[in-house]
Amino acid sequence: MSLSISAKYYLYTGMLLLSGVVLPGCVRGQLGKDNSDQYYNGMVVCAYPDAAQAGLTILKKGGNAVDAAVAVQFALAVTLPEAGNIGGGGFMVYRSAKGKTSTLDFREKAAAAASANMYLDSSGNVIPNMSLATHQASGVPGSVDGMIQAHKKYGKLKWTELLEPAIALARGFKVTKRLANDLNRNAADFAARNPGKKYFLKDTQWQEGDILVQEDLARTLELIRDKGRAGFYEGTVADMLVAEMKSGNGLMTKQDLKDYRSVWRKPIIGKYKDYKIITMPPPSSGGIALLQLLRSVEKYPLSNWGYNKDSTVQVIVEAERRVYADRSKYLGDPDFFKVPVDSLLKPSYIDGRMQSFNWAAATPSTSIQPGNFAGYESDQTTHFSIVDKEGNAVSITTTLNGSFGSKIVVNGAGFLLNNEMDDFSSKPGTPNMYGLIGGKANSIQPGKRMLSSMTPTIVEKDGKLLLVVGTPGGSTIITSVFQTILNVIEFNKSMQTAVDAKRFHHQWLPDNVSAEAGALDSVTLEILTKKGYKINVGTTIGRVDAILVTPWGYYQGGADPRGDDTKLGW
Repeated sequence: MSLSISAKYYLYTGMLLLSGVVLPGCVRGQLGKDNSDQYYNGMVVCAYPDAAQAGLTILKKGGNAVDAAVAVQFALAVTLPEAGNIGGGGFMVYRSAKGKTSTLDFREKAAAAASANMYLDSSGNVIPNMSLATHQASGVPGSVDGMIQAHKKYGKLKWTELLEPAIALARGFKVTKRLANDLNRNAADFAARNPGKKYFLKDTQWQEGDILVQEDLARTLELIRDKGRAGFYEGTVADMLVAEMKSGNGLMTKQDLKDYRSVWRKPIIGKYKDYKIITMPPPSSGGIALLQLLRSVEKYPLSNWGYNKDSTVQVIVEAERRVYADRSKYLGDPDFFKVPVDSLLKPSYIDGRMQSFNWAAATPSTSIQPGNFAGYESDQTTHFSIVDKEGNAVSITTTLNGSFGSKIVVNGAGFLLNNEMDDFSSKPGTPNMYGLIGGKANSIQPGKRMLSSMTPTIVEKDGKLLLVVGTPGGSTIITSVFQTILNVIEFNKSMQTAVDAKRFHHQWLPDNVSAEAGALDSVTLEILTKKGYKINVGTTIGRVDAILVTPWGYYQGGADPRGDDTKLGW
């Protein structure tokens, strides 16, 4: 008798249960859940359905995870203009089917003419919106070079094939209800910041099902397809970008574009119990912060306490408070600042930071400062996760910073400029748009990469791929990835359930807990409030896209319902 795949799944599961075997957490959570969401040839999870389809098409053509990632990145630049981009930058974490890992830093850089005090007035105060809504807000874009370098090292299909889906989409695709609402909500800013241009504007309100045509962007993508790096960083597109900069007193020059290069960096690798965490090093703050958070809560019985119960929430909040304090002082571009990676990740240091935690009351953030080491000298974003048939995995988070970046479109080239310069510390101690505090480590310098919270991550169990995860969300990225990992490992949730789960966030300053509606029940809210925690309920946190590998080799996706996020597999 020949059994179907699903029959084998239930037979094997039943045999384990009858024999008294306790299934690992990631398996227990899957029983009876997401049974139709099991694919073994590959999976793409990203923020827009058309982009997910572009990636799946490449996988079905015989492309690998990196090939599909290139197709998804460029498709998102078309279909998700609030975050997908060719005018921004990001990070990639890669794990081959054989377990080899690497990370690619294609974060934007400050122009050569940038300076530490460029956003301050004559009195030394930050000029409102200058780092957000002007031509001076943009760093030198890295996304195109990043995709070229990733493909050069790991790609399988021809470069020209990978851009075809995005080019076709740029010539017309149907907008979702969410995108229509976003375009309508930002129409006034598009008009004000792009005089004489009509990008993303129409005479009537955008409606679900309308066709968005971006012909200028299609021609830009064709140049990138045909000329590779030179199609963006030189020639016609570079001329248009520099002309756009000059029209608004921007700093970026042809030399800045020509000089830009992505950087391959050594992954940050750590352990949480029996799990191996592979994540992004600086200038991402996410990898170090994630490992600090995991170590901070590792000794506590979270699974016994339960998902989002008062003790669980209290420990997580106190860990987040201390980790974000460290972030404010010690993290920046490692090419410009000596980041104390080993000291920050030393178990004794992290354990020591948690010793001031008191069960009876919230620790005021005013009493928490960045830690000290002996001898040390001193959202809008999108994420996608892809796994191919062989088991190669890619976790990529990419960004324009604010929604639609600076909302300034390069005339003639059709793509949005980022406003990533706001991720620098314009002035030590002054919060950026996400309320994050920074210091000297993240000060503005020519050619420097700004600090980021992006946390693309891959998790292994027993030497095998387990989880590919990441999210947009500005300062909440780190905590969303952290909580999603705990949802799988500690709370036995299936991938989709782990992504759906309500989240909360604390970032040291301001000293309050942000929680999604329904994240904390009334009893938990009462207990924590009485202990002095200030809790704001109602915000939406993150849009996690993730893939879980089951013990039977199936890929199980989690596409965040908070957006148009889509999971496709075969």
